[in-house]
Amino acid sequence: QVQLVESGGGLVQPGGSLRLSCATSTNIFSRYVMGWYRQAPGKQRELVAQMFGDDSTTYANSVKGRFTISRDNAKNMLYLQMNSLKPEDTALYYCRALDGLSVYWGQGTQVTVSS
Repeated sequence: QVQLVESGGGLVQPGGSLRLSCATSTNIFSRYVMGWYRQAPGKQRELVAQMFGDDSTTYANSVKGRFTISRDNAKNMLYLQMNSLKPEDTALYYCRALDGLSVYWGQGTQVTVSS
């Protein structure tokens, strides 16, 4: 069983930065595709960024150049550095682990971008 725990959300002004963290229960990065998703009120959950076992990454067009996904293998931590935040980035952000058979989600951390 994979456990994912997000942290680092909060209230930030437009143009500000936040770094989200996802603590994993075990070293899963070599076996799982790790990702960050978000869901705003009244909208579907959407993929923000993901990282594959070979360290390659993909990003949603809306966050390219502003967000960076990274990981620390030694600490079993996944991160999402978010810069130049916009009000439309406001959402509940989730960490996800995916392999060919299973998908695991964290409980989410709220990010609110507002002046």
